[in-house]
Amino acid sequence: MPSASVASVNRLVWTAVLAALTAVGAHIQFPIGPVPFSLQTFFIMLCGLILGPVRGPVAVLLYIAAGVLGLPVFSKGSSGFAHLLGPTGGFLLGFVFQAAVYGLAPRRAADGQPGELPWLRGIAFGLVGSVVLFTPGVVRLAAVMNTDLAKAAAVGLVPFIPSDLVKMALAIACYRHLRAKRLLPA
Repeated sequence: MPSASVASVNRLVWTAVLAALTAVGAHIQFPIGPVPFSLQTFFIMLCGLILGPVRGPVAVLLYIAAGVLGLPVFSKGSSGFAHLLGPTGGFLLGFVFQAAVYGLAPRRAADGQPGELPWLRGIAFGLVGSVVLFTPGVVRLAAVMNTDLAKAAAVGLVPFIPSDLVKMALAIACYRHLRAKRLLPA
């Protein structure tokens, strides 16, 4: 078992790396409407799974803070506070909630170490995580587009369901692999 200081540094490094990977994921994208498809959500899922229900959202907030402060980490290399008020602003808020939900998915061992994640449990928490991501996202998108929720969902939710299911499975598989190799932060 690593010392407390080594474990703290390990958690800080994982938090910074996952925040940075979220930014990279935002740049790997395919525009399909007002909300682009990207690998960002894959890394948001990993933030929660790997860091847990508290530190996972902290990594997401670190990513959002970097963008608000001017680093070009949002989709299309954009940044600034105004981005939070645009069509994807609700999704940025939803990322925080999604990471928190994913963080609850893995069982924790008695000593607080990351525990096992059965596939069905991971999928169940993943589906709830998708709901808490897409709800504020679609609501904000509808407001910006000045349209009803059904039309906003048609462009901001429906096209992303298949890819999010794939990303969910990949995130669960990555977590399970990292846990098996004992590479997760304590």
